[in-house]
Amino acid sequence: MGVEEHRKEAPKSVNVMIITVSDTRTEQTDKSGKLMKELLESGPYEVVDYHIVKDEYTQIQSLIREASERPEVEAVLLNGGTGITFRDTTYEAVRDMLDKEMPGFGEIFRYLSYAEDIGPAAILSRAIAGVRGATAIFSMPGSSGAVKLAMNKLIVPELAHVMREIYKDKK
Repeated sequence: MGVEEHRKEAPKSVNVMIITVSDTRTEQTDKSGKLMKELLESGPYEVVDYHIVKDEYTQIQSLIREASERPEVEAVLLNGGTGITFRDTTYEAVRDMLDKEMPGFGEIFRYLSYAEDIGPAAILSRAIAGVRGATAIFSMPGSSGAVKLAMNKLIVPELAHVMREIYKDKK
């Protein structure tokens, strides 16, 4: 069975939690979180929860743990905290929570960033994705440009298929 057949078997909707990781953003100033919501809701996705959390390893993990234990949350999308500064802990927090990693997400995201947008500075991105239990998790940089790229080129077109793959063992 090919990818197109898999996509036909994918869920018609996916419930998503958005997490913005930032020490400074508020609901009013969180352009990337709002963009994620708009792009998800233009497709077969529903945003069921939204949080802004400080760039603190334990706080990020606490929200991921909570989301993965809630049956109505099927996917978690994080933006922010993926750089290489001392304060950037999202990558480690997400990585340490995954049962399975999807390295292709980060690899393709960096390739697209390099080719379409920021050139060699793409090496500074630590985008990561994977699965915790039956929950898909995607983490990307917090800039609006990075969010738009990840959402339009990777997540929106493929999230339902990812969920089909996660759920196929559960039937």
